[in-house]
Amino acid sequence: MPEENRNRPNWIRHSGVGIEFAGAVGGFALLGYWIDRHWDTKPWALLICVALGITGATYNLIRETMKAFGSAPPRDHEKPRDGNGEPPKRK
Repeated sequence: MPEENRNRPNWIRHSGVGIEFAGAVGGFALLGYWIDRHWDTKPWALLICVALGITGATYNLIRETMKAFGSAPPRDHEKPRDGNGEPPKRK
C-alpha cells in the first residue's frame, strides 16, 4: 500500500466501496441492456449481467471488508497476532 494511503483514516480509505458496488452493478446492467437491444435476447442478457455484477461487487465488498478488519489494531481483550493472523511465535 502506498505511504500516502497509510496515513489516511480507515473510513476514508474504505468509503468508496459502496460507490464501487453500485458502479459494478450499474455497469453490468447497462452492458446487459445493450446486449439485449443489439441481439434481441430480452431479458436474459440483462438478468445474467446483473447477476454477474452483483456477484463481483459482493466479492469485492467482502474482500475489502476482510482487508479492513485485518488491518485493525487488536482490542484489549484479544491476543496480538502477526501479519498472517496467527499468534506470534514464542522465542
